[in-house]
Amino acid sequence: MLTENENINELFNFNRSITKPVAIIGGGIAGLTAANFLKQKNIPFILFEAGNKIAGLAMSFKDKDGFSNDFGAHFITNRLAKAIGLEKECKTVKYYGESVWINDKSYSYPFGLMAIPRMSFSFLKSGLKRNKNKTPPGSIAELFRTKYGESLANEIALPLIEAWSGAPSEQLSAAIADSLPKSILKTIYLKIASKITGRAVGCGYNREKPELPSVWHVYPNGGVARLCTKLAEDLDDSIRLQSPVKEIIVKNEKAVAVTVKDEQIDVSAVISTAPANILSKMVNGTDAFERIADFRFRPMLFVNMRFNKRNILPDTVLWLPEHQFPFFRLTEVTRSMPWLAPEGKSIITADIGCEKDDEFWNMDEEKLVTLCLKKMTAIFPHAETQFLKATVLRTPYAYPIFLNEYEAERRQFENSTKIENLLSIGRNGEFAHRFMEDIYWRTREKVESLIKKMSFNERNRFYSVSTANELAK
Repeated sequence: MLTENENINELFNFNRSITKPVAIIGGGIAGLTAANFLKQKNIPFILFEAGNKIAGLAMSFKDKDGFSNDFGAHFITNRLAKAIGLEKECKTVKYYGESVWINDKSYSYPFGLMAIPRMSFSFLKSGLKRNKNKTPPGSIAELFRTKYGESLANEIALPLIEAWSGAPSEQLSAAIADSLPKSILKTIYLKIASKITGRAVGCGYNREKPELPSVWHVYPNGGVARLCTKLAEDLDDSIRLQSPVKEIIVKNEKAVAVTVKDEQIDVSAVISTAPANILSKMVNGTDAFERIADFRFRPMLFVNMRFNKRNILPDTVLWLPEHQFPFFRLTEVTRSMPWLAPEGKSIITADIGCEKDDEFWNMDEEKLVTLCLKKMTAIFPHAETQFLKATVLRTPYAYPIFLNEYEAERRQFENSTKIENLLSIGRNGEFAHRFMEDIYWRTREKVESLIKKMSFNERNRFYSVSTANELAK
């Protein structure tokens, strides 16, 4: 029997014997995390990125006027920054808060909402029902009404879920709640810890690692995209930009090659960050992905507006469940990260859920910005006079929609693609509601498992050949 050191050495030698590269599809944080991990383990790989630069939805932008913003409002933790090696390049985020706008008034989360009698009474009443009802909820609507009470669910939680997903809450899986904080008491504890420490303690952003008062939000110099450039250091020779993967060839339920620019490249495995439903169209040679093609994503518009004023919103994030607004969330990142705008100025991002080719998606940018400003006057009366300029970002794959009609297939796909050497990682790849730090840790874990499986198979192949040779003698 081999000792532990001999096993490690043997595993390393088998890793070196893997001569065909692992193909990584996508150069966002998930793909680069996988590439960085494979580099550490001395396993050959090629990362194929369809665009002309890395980062994907983690891109950062800075204009000539000194305004900076990311593709969406990203918040990362000191724990993630340290893991990637950026802890000395990050600023501490000292404050982060969320509020809800209902009936022309702002209520902080969770304390302000708890002070509304009908909300707190409804929540307490639902607690009695929770203790009696042992039947698993059939939808997110049923879960929220049971968990939070009719008032909070119907007035706030469910309208926001529907605006975010674009589907009726009765048709959505209760699994959406898996990405939300599990305990009101834990949320209160972390909020209090944030006030005491003077740091924006992470709350509701981690599932793979514990949420603790010692884990807080930070922001890298150069923007969130800096995480990707750090992960990509020393990987230049293995990254191919403007190289979309057209096809993944599967034989005997194993990925054996990819087609890139009409070139077929033999591979030992494939790690994909492509949206799950797009991946299903790329795979050729198996019917394992047939149902995955039905998975739906929510397109999103992000309207980044600059203002000649600061601290416009009541909190960093303002949720708007009422249908009078075209946006369901406003984020004033400069309340938490003032360095993203010149002194006295601010950036507010409006999130608008839509469908490709609908009214919002096709709306002229100037008209879209004008609409957002007009609706914002209910919250900030001087929105139109203090406005400076805006940019509009569009993405057809913002959030996975957890429809009950394919919930069983979604859960199975989250655990396995059914192809032993084909991983689907990242939020869009796994079709899961995951935040940036969770993507990092989960990707490393899944890639490590893939390496062990590859090495195990290689070891078995080696011993099978050796045994056959011995018998032949």
